[in-house]
Amino acid sequence: MSTTEPKKVHLEPIDNYRLAALCGQFDENLKQIERRMGVSINYRGNLFKLSGENKSTQASVEILKQLYRETEAGSTLNPELIHLFIRESGFDIGESVSSINEAYQFIKASNVQVKVRGNNQLDYVKNIKTHDINFGIGPAGTGKTYLAVACAVEALKNEEVKRILLVRPAVEAGEKLGFLPGDLAQKVDPYLRPLYDALYEMLGFEQVTRLIDKSVIEIAPLAFMRGRTLNSSFIILDESQNTTREQMKMFLTRIGFGSTAVITGDITQIDLPKGSPSGLKHVGKVLSDVKGIGFTHFTSKDVVRHPLVQRIVEAYDAHSEERPQQDKSTKQ
Repeated sequence: MSTTEPKKVHLEPIDNYRLAALCGQFDENLKQIERRMGVSINYRGNLFKLSGENKSTQASVEILKQLYRETEAGSTLNPELIHLFIRESGFDIGESVSSINEAYQFIKASNVQVKVRGNNQLDYVKNIKTHDINFGIGPAGTGKTYLAVACAVEALKNEEVKRILLVRPAVEAGEKLGFLPGDLAQKVDPYLRPLYDALYEMLGFEQVTRLIDKSVIEIAPLAFMRGRTLNSSFIILDESQNTTREQMKMFLTRIGFGSTAVITGDITQIDLPKGSPSGLKHVGKVLSDVKGIGFTHFTSKDVVRHPLVQRIVEAYDAHSEERPQQDKSTKQ
């Protein structure tokens, strides 16, 4: 990608009220443009400096000018309007990735700084930060869920989103657990434990509890997502291999303006009833060529847990490849 010196633009006439409306509270409007266009924006008064890839910075300059004109008539610059201007710019957000990979190697998730390991994890984090909808598909231990939670905490800390939603299909992993007592959160807790563990590590137990009480962090079973539209949210759908096709479509159509969705899953560990196709396996075929959606596929080589976990995953993969050949020879 070709980069040049930062592009400069003076927005005229100088009007502090209009400039404040353009930037938004805590610069939230500029942050939305930065995230969607893959640029960095700095300003002093009415002088704005934009850094990044040539095509994205030039498009971002035009977007700033158009939005500033909108403020003249007193229009409210909300995430929906900014989204529309970005869409109308014709810029392909699939290309809005910084050429400096180092920018994605660390995630500042409040109490901890998460280091991204390996090329697939790097691609995964870059996709999360530059796409609205992202899929992380692969075996256990590859960091799919942990990195998604880290990105969510970082986005909340930087005020890029207003809340985090943790979603998971309530499908039992081969065991009948029977009736679970308690309120909704307590019923869903066992299914969301990996997400909770990551949140506790990054934010601490007390802060997570406070944020849940304030509904800044929300826990929701997948079935309860129907009919909702989620704006300014970071949504994580974990264990998505256990969604049906209909559930996956329903979830993806809940995404609103200013939101990021990360869908994780392992298609080798599907716990759906026999005859019920996995929505995660199906969605890869349907959306693989849709611009603005990121797909990252992990393998056993990306496992970052105990070395035995990687060997176990590889052994199961090898066994699954041998079985069809054995079954075929038996029938002959």
